[in-house]
Amino acid sequence: MLQRLVSVSVSALLAVLLALAAANPVIARDTAVDAAGDAREAEPNTLVPAGDPRYAPATRPDRVIASPAADPARGFHVAWRTADGVDAPLLELVVAGDSPDMGAPHRVAARSRAFTTENGTGRQHRVTVDGLEPDTLYAFRVQGGNGWWSPWRQLRTAAAAGAPLEFLYFGDTQNKNASLGTRVVLEAMRHAPKARLALFAGDLVSGGDGEDDNEWGEWSDIAAPLASTMLVAPLAGNHEYFEEFEDTPRERRVLGAHWAHMFALPGNGAPGAEATTYWFDMHDARFVVLDGTSALDLGTVRAQAAWLDGVLRDSPRAWTVVAIHQPMYSPREGRDNRVLRRHLMPVLERHAVDLVLQGHDHTYGRRAGDAGKATPQYVVSVAGAKQYLLSQEARETMAPVAEDTQLFQVIRIDGDTLHYEARTATGRLYDAFSLVGDRATGRRIIEHTEGRIGQRDCGRSATLKGRTDRCWE
Repeated sequence: MLQRLVSVSVSALLAVLLALAAANPVIARDTAVDAAGDAREAEPNTLVPAGDPRYAPATRPDRVIASPAADPARGFHVAWRTADGVDAPLLELVVAGDSPDMGAPHRVAARSRAFTTENGTGRQHRVTVDGLEPDTLYAFRVQGGNGWWSPWRQLRTAAAAGAPLEFLYFGDTQNKNASLGTRVVLEAMRHAPKARLALFAGDLVSGGDGEDDNEWGEWSDIAAPLASTMLVAPLAGNHEYFEEFEDTPRERRVLGAHWAHMFALPGNGAPGAEATTYWFDMHDARFVVLDGTSALDLGTVRAQAAWLDGVLRDSPRAWTVVAIHQPMYSPREGRDNRVLRRHLMPVLERHAVDLVLQGHDHTYGRRAGDAGKATPQYVVSVAGAKQYLLSQEARETMAPVAEDTQLFQVIRIDGDTLHYEARTATGRLYDAFSLVGDRATGRRIIEHTEGRIGQRDCGRSATLKGRTDRCWE
């Protein structure tokens, strides 16, 4: 009798979980059910045990991130963190050589300010490095307190227009960065050994859960291999913001304090969104970073559209890549960013932007614009552990699509060809195409299907096949 009751209880629990999964695409991916029908406790968002001080600021410098200047052939920006009391530490820079004798470095004093988090008060530092030579390998390190220095890092400045460029794109990381995001970054580096740039789609961390600084610490750890060899260009997502005066008439979105401390950016952004929008040129491409949260929730969409129009109109580069957190076409059920399509899409289409790289919806989907031309190609991707289900509209208008799949993108630009690859966390090829031609005569798209794995499509029908915890191909 007891065994029968237990069996009935497990079956009832499974039925409840499946019903919730069908009604809520987040639960469908966050609640795991094993083969016996037993619910498994969700993995914590960070690996930091309660009360563990591992991410407290220290005299040792950490969270060292180099980001692009407007002209990365001539310079870059660096941000890092130390314990409180370390004021105006130095950055040392040399042309990298083969001898362990680094020679006499050029020294730049940082601008410093205090920053208090749940892990204590530290100091954030930033330096602008300029006056560099194009396509030159430099080594730099940053200073902490009590004689601490970071390891030397090597970074090659951007080359002149016309030189090939390889770069990486990551959709939202957001959740379980240390546990499940690390493998995606390392696999991406294996497939892009010549990458000069890593773009992150926003929602780098979850935030708002009382351990924001731990989350930023883990994100910095997974980004560290990239940041040791290339420039990092972040986007602000809605999770980089928080709700101030929530559930009151004064409720509003406010950019989280970590953003300004974690990243030193070009400072050439749109009016009203100067801290989160920017542009820069690398080789044959102009990159433009927009802020969808500010556009949608803070009323800056018109200012961003006008700014974007000017940045694209004045571009001397052959290729254009625009990145924004919220997508023009949302592949998740129940989302529709019509304000972005009304104000930003006409600018993207008018200037025939080549790639629009997006995140937010924690699925994969690609489609061309309504004009039926090869460009822009609108891509939504996700690198992190949090996954949603696709809408039926996405299944009908996007190809390929994916659910329950961590991905990264490798993009190579060489002359009149842009080659795009989306790969899974294990390195398998999921999507690939090339854009070929010039802007004046129009690009054409070539789909590359050889070697691509089958579409990873879960859908709500997954529960009908008894597969509640994994996709199939």
